Amino acid sequence: MIVFDLRCAHGHSFEGWFASGEEFVRQHDLHLVRCPICDDARVERLPSARVHVRKGTATTDPPPADDTPQETIAGFPADLVAKLREIVRNTEDVGERFPEEARRIHYDEAQKRSIRGQASREEAAALTEEGIEFSQLPPFITGKSH
Repeated sequence: MIVFDLRCAHGHSFEGWFASGEEFVRQHDLHLVRCPICDDARVERLPSARVHVRKGTATTDPPPADDTPQETIAGFPADLVAKLREIVRNTEDVGERFPEEARRIHYDEAQKRSIRGQASREEAAALTEEGIEFSQLPPFITGKSH
Protein backbone atom coordinates (compact mmCIF):
# COMPACT_ATOMS: atom_id res chain seq x y z
CA MET A 1 0.00 0.00 0.00
CA ILE A 2 1.13 3.51 -0.77
CA VAL A 3 -0.24 6.45 1.18
CA PHE A 4 -0.33 9.70 -0.78
CA ASP A 5 -0.88 13.13 0.68
CA LEU A 6 -3.48 14.81 -1.52
CA ARG A 7 -5.00 18.27 -1.88
CA CYS A 8 -8.05 19.42 -3.83
CA ALA A 9 -8.33 22.60 -5.86
CA HIS A 10 -10.04 24.25 -2.86
CA GLY A 11 -7.02 23.60 -0.61
CA HIS A 12 -8.43 20.74 1.49
CA SER A 13 -5.66 18.30 2.45
CA PHE A 14 -6.28 14.59 2.97
CA GLU A 15 -4.60 11.27 2.35
CA GLY A 16 -5.40 8.35 0.09
CA TRP A 17 -4.32 4.69 0.22
CA PHE A 18 -3.55 3.00 -3.09
CA ALA A 19 -2.19 -0.37 -4.14
CA SER A 20 0.42 1.38 -6.31
CA GLY A 21 1.28 4.66 -7.96
CA GLU A 22 -0.25 3.33 -11.16
CA GLU A 23 -3.51 2.60 -9.33
CA PHE A 24 -3.62 6.19 -8.07
CA VAL A 25 -3.15 7.45 -11.65
CA ARG A 26 -5.88 5.10 -12.95
CA GLN A 27 -8.40 6.19 -10.29
CA HIS A 28 -7.42 9.86 -10.66
CA ASP A 29 -7.92 9.72 -14.44
CA LEU A 30 -11.40 8.22 -13.91
CA HIS A 31 -12.24 11.02 -11.43
CA LEU A 32 -12.61 8.46 -8.62
CA VAL A 33 -10.17 10.29 -6.34
CA ARG A 34 -12.31 12.99 -4.75
CA CYS A 35 -11.98 15.39 -1.84
CA PRO A 36 -13.81 14.04 1.21
CA ILE A 37 -14.73 17.58 2.29
CA CYS A 38 -16.11 19.14 -0.90
CA ASP A 39 -16.24 16.15 -3.31
CA ASP A 40 -14.02 17.95 -5.86
CA ALA A 41 -12.28 15.62 -8.33
CA ARG A 42 -9.53 18.18 -9.07
CA VAL A 43 -7.02 16.52 -6.77
CA GLU A 44 -3.24 16.77 -6.81
CA ARG A 45 -0.70 14.47 -5.21
CA LEU A 46 1.73 16.06 -2.76
CA PRO A 47 5.16 14.68 -1.88
CA SER A 48 4.90 11.81 0.62
CA ALA A 49 7.29 9.18 1.95
CA ARG A 50 4.83 6.87 3.75
CA VAL A 51 4.50 3.33 2.42
CA HIS A 52 2.46 0.43 3.88
CA VAL A 53 4.11 -2.94 3.32
CA ARG A 54 3.33 -6.49 4.46
CA LYS A 55 4.29 -7.85 7.90
CA GLY A 56 7.91 -8.84 8.34
CA THR A 57 9.19 -6.03 6.10
CA ALA A 58 10.60 -2.73 7.31
CA THR A 59 8.15 0.15 7.08
CA THR A 60 8.14 3.87 7.83
CA ASP A 61 4.48 3.76 8.94
CA PRO A 62 3.48 0.53 10.74
CA PRO A 63 0.16 -1.02 9.72
CA PRO A 64 -2.58 -1.68 12.29
CA ALA A 65 -2.29 -4.86 14.35
CA ASP A 66 -4.69 -6.82 12.11
CA ASP A 67 -2.77 -5.74 8.94
CA THR A 68 -5.92 -4.11 7.54
CA PRO A 69 -5.36 -0.48 6.51
CA GLN A 70 -7.42 1.89 8.65
CA GLU A 71 -8.95 4.74 6.69
CA THR A 72 -8.09 8.21 7.96
CA ILE A 73 -9.81 10.98 6.09
CA ALA A 74 -9.23 14.72 6.32
CA GLY A 75 -7.81 14.47 9.82
CA PHE A 76 -10.66 12.38 11.25
CA PRO A 77 -9.44 9.46 13.36
CA ALA A 78 -9.90 6.08 11.66
CA ASP A 79 -12.12 4.79 14.48
CA LEU A 80 -14.46 7.79 14.09
CA VAL A 81 -14.73 7.29 10.32
CA ALA A 82 -15.46 3.57 10.88
CA LYS A 83 -18.13 4.36 13.50
CA LEU A 84 -19.83 6.96 11.29
CA ARG A 85 -19.93 4.53 8.38
CA GLU A 86 -21.39 1.86 10.68
CA ILE A 87 -24.14 4.28 11.71
CA VAL A 88 -24.89 5.02 8.04
CA ARG A 89 -25.06 1.28 7.25
CA ASN A 90 -27.77 0.98 9.92
CA THR A 91 -30.03 3.56 8.26
CA GLU A 92 -32.55 3.19 5.45
CA ASP A 93 -31.65 5.05 2.26
CA VAL A 94 -34.88 6.70 1.09
CA GLY A 95 -33.12 8.69 -1.64
CA GLU A 96 -34.96 11.71 -3.01
CA ARG A 97 -37.97 10.89 -0.83
CA PHE A 98 -36.01 12.08 2.22
CA PRO A 99 -37.97 15.32 2.90
CA GLU A 100 -41.33 13.53 2.52
CA GLU A 101 -40.29 10.56 4.66
CA ALA A 102 -38.70 12.78 7.34
CA ARG A 103 -42.00 14.67 7.63
CA ARG A 104 -44.02 11.44 7.83
CA ILE A 105 -41.80 10.18 10.66
CA HIS A 106 -41.82 13.56 12.45
CA TYR A 107 -45.63 13.80 12.35
CA ASP A 108 -46.07 10.13 13.43
CA GLU A 109 -47.51 9.11 10.05
CA ALA A 110 -44.76 6.51 9.54
CA GLN A 111 -42.75 4.16 11.74
CA LYS A 112 -39.90 5.90 13.58
CA ARG A 113 -36.58 4.76 12.13
CA SER A 114 -33.23 6.14 11.05
CA ILE A 115 -33.22 7.27 7.43
CA ARG A 116 -30.87 9.01 5.03
CA GLY A 117 -31.32 10.49 1.58
CA GLN A 118 -31.08 13.65 -0.47
CA ALA A 119 -32.71 17.04 -0.07
CA SER A 120 -32.18 20.30 -1.91
CA ARG A 121 -31.12 23.38 0.05
CA GLU A 122 -34.69 24.65 -0.13
CA GLU A 123 -36.12 21.34 1.12
CA ALA A 124 -33.57 21.24 3.95
CA ALA A 125 -34.46 24.81 4.96
CA ALA A 126 -38.18 23.93 4.99
CA LEU A 127 -37.52 20.86 7.20
CA THR A 128 -35.54 23.04 9.62
CA GLU A 129 -38.36 25.62 9.73
CA GLU A 130 -40.78 22.83 10.64
CA GLY A 131 -38.55 21.79 13.53
CA ILE A 132 -37.52 18.50 11.92
CA GLU A 133 -34.02 17.63 13.07
CA PHE A 134 -31.52 16.11 10.63
CA SER A 135 -27.82 16.29 9.83
CA GLN A 136 -25.99 16.59 6.55
CA LEU A 137 -23.49 13.81 5.90
CA PRO A 138 -20.30 14.47 3.92
CA PRO A 139 -19.78 12.25 0.86
CA PHE A 140 -16.86 10.39 2.44
CA ILE A 141 -19.25 8.94 5.02
CA THR A 142 -21.97 7.81 2.62
CA GLY A 143 -19.67 6.91 -0.27
CA LYS A 144 -21.84 8.92 -2.68
CA SER A 145 -20.87 11.84 -4.87
CA HIS A 146 -23.00 14.92 -5.39
